[in-house]
Amino acid sequence: MRRHLLVTASTVRRPQSERLRRRRRWYFALMGACLALILLAWNLVRLWSTSTAVAMSVVAAVLPPIAVIIANWGEDR
Repeated sequence: MRRHLLVTASTVRRPQSERLRRRRRWYFALMGACLALILLAWNLVRLWSTSTAVAMSVVAAVLPPIAVIIANWGEDR
């Protein structure tokens, strides 16, 4: 006897276009945050604290690789 598999909505993958849209949104949000951090760090924050501006720049330097990893997540499946 064959048993039928019960397929629920939670086991069905989302469409490719929806996954791409979500990853693209995250990519642009992270890159926008990167740009905002750089602009704020060297145009505004450096007037009060140079070390804080440098720390903001370090965080901004780490964001682009993270954004690329998120943008390409799951493409090889």
